[in-house]
Amino acid sequence: MRKSGTPIVLLLTAFASIVSAAPAATTNKRPALLVFAAASLTQVLGELSPAWEKQSGFAVKLSFAASSVLARQIEAGGKADVFVSADQEWMDYLQARNLLDKPSRRDLAGNRLVLIAPADSKVELTIAPGFPLFEALGGGRLSTGDPDMVPAGRYARSALMSLGVWDQVADRLVRADNVRSAMMFVARGEAPLGIVYTTDALVDRKVRIVDTFPFDTHKPITYPAAAMPGARAEAAAYLAFLAGTKAAPVWKRYGFLALTH
Repeated sequence: MRKSGTPIVLLLTAFASIVSAAPAATTNKRPALLVFAAASLTQVLGELSPAWEKQSGFAVKLSFAASSVLARQIEAGGKADVFVSADQEWMDYLQARNLLDKPSRRDLAGNRLVLIAPADSKVELTIAPGFPLFEALGGGRLSTGDPDMVPAGRYARSALMSLGVWDQVADRLVRADNVRSAMMFVARGEAPLGIVYTTDALVDRKVRIVDTFPFDTHKPITYPAAAMPGARAEAAAYLAFLAGTKAAPVWKRYGFLALTH
């Protein structure tokens, strides 16, 4: 019995030494740069971040949601290194609470607001003051981000108010928790029309752009970004890359607008 047990003891001892060594190997690995970003940036940052990883040798972890949700998470103690918002208001919200590194703040790109329909829809509308949006819904609902929280919804409400049609459709909204969710309601045919960004509409073949809202119907759509207090040193380099010349063609390819600084 003693002879047959010896190899087992040796194997268990060897296994224990491997397990005890594992945490040491893990601690030597640098944690990834954690980036909180607006849902409408899913594709573009999904391409740019790996490019920066290759250039810098530093990993990036992306977390996408509505800007409002991410800002609240940061306020509640979420340990992001970088925040990229879909509007200035939620970045201002964090700045007013000293929850971002103010000198690092910069605008990365712009966008447009569009009216969308399912790809097979026959609806035709020209966006203008008093345009028949309510009638075009045909008893259905208008899908967009929640105007009380989500940037896309705020822009949508502003645009519809300036065009004089907000009161007609205010109680017909699907108040989605982020702009991509708003688009999905239209893509699945659950809403006949929706209001999202150009860049969202371009990535889903199940929807089509009916018309684009004029610039003067809402505030400019810009994407501010900033590092958080105590962020890893690599956050500054990541932000510089996103705003740099190598990234510019990628932003453009996904439909974002270049900004004049």
